[in-house]
Amino acid sequence: MLTGITTSGTPHLGNYVGAIRPAVAASRGEGVESFYFLADYHALIKVQEPARVQRSTLEIAATWLACGLDPDKVWFYRQSDVPEVQELTWLLTCVAGKGILNRAHAYKAAVDKNREAGEDDDAGITAGLFMYPVLMAADILIFNADKVPVGRDQIQHIEMARDFGQRFNHLYGEHFSLPEVVIEENVATLPGLDGRKMSKSYDNTIPLFVPREQLRKLIFSIVTDSSAPGEPKQTEGSALFQLYQAFAGAEETAAMRQAFADGIGWGDAKQALFERIDLEISPLREKYQALIADPARIELTLREGAVRLRETYAAPLLKRVREAVGLRDLSKVEAVAEQTAEKVAAPVFKQYREADGRFYFKLVQGDRVLLQSEGHASPRDAGQLVAKLKQSAGAEVHHVLDKGVHLGKALVGHLGEGVVVEELVEVLGRFAEEA
Repeated sequence: MLTGITTSGTPHLGNYVGAIRPAVAASRGEGVESFYFLADYHALIKVQEPARVQRSTLEIAATWLACGLDPDKVWFYRQSDVPEVQELTWLLTCVAGKGILNRAHAYKAAVDKNREAGEDDDAGITAGLFMYPVLMAADILIFNADKVPVGRDQIQHIEMARDFGQRFNHLYGEHFSLPEVVIEENVATLPGLDGRKMSKSYDNTIPLFVPREQLRKLIFSIVTDSSAPGEPKQTEGSALFQLYQAFAGAEETAAMRQAFADGIGWGDAKQALFERIDLEISPLREKYQALIADPARIELTLREGAVRLRETYAAPLLKRVREAVGLRDLSKVEAVAEQTAEKVAAPVFKQYREADGRFYFKLVQGDRVLLQSEGHASPRDAGQLVAKLKQSAGAEVHHVLDKGVHLGKALVGHLGEGVVVEELVEVLGRFAEEA
């Protein structure tokens, strides 16, 4: 699962209910390897205020950590700390069809707006806006994600990532998995203060971690109808009821529904909503304030996440695709010329989480599994062992009958079906040569 959060504003209750809370819960699930990144390069498309991008990055990172994201069990990083994403963006740009980019929703909406205003089609439209679907594709393809959960309005982005990956594979061999869309039908959309969708564009948001009294003041400013106390009130279309339902359990929601039918006063309903939201948010607010007060700690967390991610995924993939497109070591030109024309799948390490809650990796080449690891307590442990194997050049790697593959004295895992240890050593030697 991969989620990118654009660093262009302050998180609000709608972000929390619709994205943050369910994503954090999903990250604790079985069989899931989760990637969460702060999309600060994406933010530059629409924000040209450096201080705002910096502040938003800090606030969003602190929010995810305060809400329970564990950087030791997921990949948590800042987009701009993984330069391989930008290099891959250019390589994909060189195969991306302009006709497909012409049909991107954001670009088409901007063109339509210009036409309505009688302007030139591309007035005020930057190349960044036009090309950002390629950057999004690079965000996904660099980790060879198999499935990407999105709302229906994001399906086009995954389709584009598939198209660009497929074009690259057709030209240069199989390097990218083509991601599949997983539709999130139940993503909650919260109403804002005026009843419309909670959005910074409408200036109707309730910031997630405002002080308690300010939260109360904002909730009491929610627009309601003119029904007097004692008059039955409709839950259908009520922003106040929808907000309450997003935070309350089934029994609490049923009780509030009955209170609406019995004619609860709007002031009492707003007080109940405030208390219910604050009950959930208050302990998170305390963690958030502690994190915001220590930006160096957040900076270190993001940088460490990026370093691990680059070593495990981004750098090895970029080495392979650079070789594939011809950005090669000239001293090896003769060896390259002697290679067979048949394209052979490059070996790759893949990390994942199993139902037992432990983290595993496997070394695969095409459809063959060369090495299957033992389970590890965290992705960090698994990633560090992958790095050691790559650096080993096969030295100290040996197979003990009935006891598996060892690196020195440490048990690594088990050979795949039909694989001999000499083949594994030879493949590991290639990783060391690339390094």
